[in-house]
Amino acid sequence: MNRVPTLIYASSLVTSTAHTDGQRFAYIEAKTVAVAHDAGPLTAIIREDFTDGRSKRARQGVFGAWAAVDQGLARYGYTVTDEISPTAVKRLVTGNGKAEKGEVAASVRKILGLPEDYEFAAGYDDSDACAVVLAYLIANKLIDVEEAI
Repeated sequence: MNRVPTLIYASSLVTSTAHTDGQRFAYIEAKTVAVAHDAGPLTAIIREDFTDGRSKRARQGVFGAWAAVDQGLARYGYTVTDEISPTAVKRLVTGNGKAEKGEVAASVRKILGLPEDYEFAAGYDDSDACAVVLAYLIANKLIDVEEAI
């Protein structure tokens, strides 16, 4: 069995404060529906846990986006199957629970066998998303990455 992770799809979206929350959340839901449609069937959906934000407004944005994702997933009969903390993501992917975003991106490239100069489409957003999935796979012993970390 091949237990080496391979990046087959990475995507993200950018919202703007020029739009209302309702418009941004609708866009997030639509993107979620598109991913569920194009990439399905999905076997696991992992969310990076979030317990606090810088402000009430930041928390509102995160939890609103989560609700939009949940609605989009529900249209295809999916739910988030697991959550993983940011510290666990960093520790599992880099070996350091306090790693910076650049270190996380470098480890993601290494684990996935991508060139060192590979640029993720959305900067650190795509590499962070990949790190969440890789951390889940590592924690559940679904991939072999000992040499990469």
